[in-house]
Amino acid sequence: MKTFTLTLAAAATVVSGVASGAFADGHMAAAMVEAQDQTLAGNGTVVADKVVTPVDGWLVIHRVDDGKPGEVIGHSRLDAGDNMIVSTQLVGETTPGEELMLMIHTEEGGAEENVFEYTLGSSKDAPLLVDAMPVSTTVMVK
Repeated sequence: MKTFTLTLAAAATVVSGVASGAFADGHMAAAMVEAQDQTLAGNGTVVADKVVTPVDGWLVIHRVDDGKPGEVIGHSRLDAGDNMIVSTQLVGETTPGEELMLMIHTEEGGAEENVFEYTLGSSKDAPLLVDAMPVSTTVMVK
């Protein structure tokens, strides 16, 4: 199982500039995405085993483009806290050997709440950043 974890400090920020670091009950949070390599056929569904986020937002599936997040091919709503077995339907086909990046995005900066508005480079519903790095993991399509 691949896991990418970043512990949030009280001063950690997201791209929108909103300070975040604790859940509503005051406990400090570790933002993380856990997922395994995926067996997909054509248009499939990507499953993250566990996603932890201190803010409401989105689990976004990006194609990996030269080691960086590329085209968005799926997204699922996340609630602040622990999100277990998060399934995301893909809108594009995948091929064996392709890498996908599962990344937490916030619900900040968009015009509408509960509507995913991000496009590459946008500040709407942008990635959750910790120490200037997005919280994400990559998986391989089998």
